[in-house]
Amino acid sequence: MNRVRIDLHTHSTVSDGTDSPAELVATAARAGLNVVALTDHDTTAGWQPATQALPPGMRLVPGAELSCESVDAYGRRVSVHLLAYLFDPTSPTIVAEQQRLRRERRDRLRTMAVHMAADGLPVDPDEILGLLDPDAPAGRPHLAQALVRAGLVSSVDEAFTSYLGNGRGYYVPRRDTPVETAIEMIADAGGVTVLAHPFAASRGPTVTPEAIADLAECGLTGLEVDHPNHDPGTRAELRDLAKELDLVRTGSSDYHGTNKTIAIGQETTDPEEFEALVAQASGAAVQVG
Repeated sequence: MNRVRIDLHTHSTVSDGTDSPAELVATAARAGLNVVALTDHDTTAGWQPATQALPPGMRLVPGAELSCESVDAYGRRVSVHLLAYLFDPTSPTIVAEQQRLRRERRDRLRTMAVHMAADGLPVDPDEILGLLDPDAPAGRPHLAQALVRAGLVSSVDEAFTSYLGNGRGYYVPRRDTPVETAIEMIADAGGVTVLAHPFAASRGPTVTPEAIADLAECGLTGLEVDHPNHDPGTRAELRDLAKELDLVRTGSSDYHGTNKTIAIGQETTDPEEFEALVAQASGAAVQVG
C-alpha cells in the first residue's frame, strides 16, 4: 500500500512563490503528494483558485503563514512565523490584521526600493509594486527578484545576503503580530496553529524551548519539526519537545517554486499527525478534488 504523502507548507504567486495556486496543486500532484497545504504569507487569496484546480483525489489544506514576533527573556523581539490552518477566512479580526500587514509590507518594500534607487541601483519602486496584484502581500523576495532581473545578483539568496538581510544597509524593520495574539485569533476562528521552522538558526535568532512551552499554554497546536533548515539534531530536539508538550509534529518543504532550491514534498508530515491536527480544527474544511 502506498503511504499518504503530505506537505503542509507551500507558497504560490499570491505571496512570494513562483507557481500560481493552480500550478502549485498540479506540481504537488506530479510530485506524488496526496495532501498539500497552501500557506501564503498573510493572505487567503489563493484558496479559491487552488481549490478549483485540484486534481481528482488531491486534498488541499487551506492555510496561511502569519508574520509574528515573540519577546525573549531579555526583552528582545524575535521574528517568528506561524502556520495557521483551517480557520474561517471571513473572521473580522483576521481580515483586519491581514489587511494591516499587507499595507505595511507594501510601504516597507517601497521604502527599501526608494533608498536603493537613491543610491543609484537600478531599482524602480513603482515598477516592482506594479507587477503585484493590489491585494497581494509585498515583501523582500519581490525586491530580491528585481535585483536578479537587474543583474545585480545571481539569486534571491544572494540578494538577501548582499542587500536585504537584517543588518544589511537597505534592511527596514517591520511590525508583526504578537504571536500570542495570532494564536488566539486563529483559535477564535476555528483554526489550528503550528510554529514554522522554530529552530532554524540560519534565519536569525530563534525562540527558546521555554518560549515554546509558553505558546503551548496559549493554545499552540503543533511544531514544524521536519523542515529543510533543521538538521538531524535539531529535529530530534524538537520531536522530544513536541512530545513533552503534547504538540502535533509536522514536516513540510516550505516550497517557493524557483525562488528556492527546495522541492515540493521534500519534507512530509506523518498521516497520523495530520489527522490529529485536522481533528482540532472547525473553521474551514479540507478541500478534495
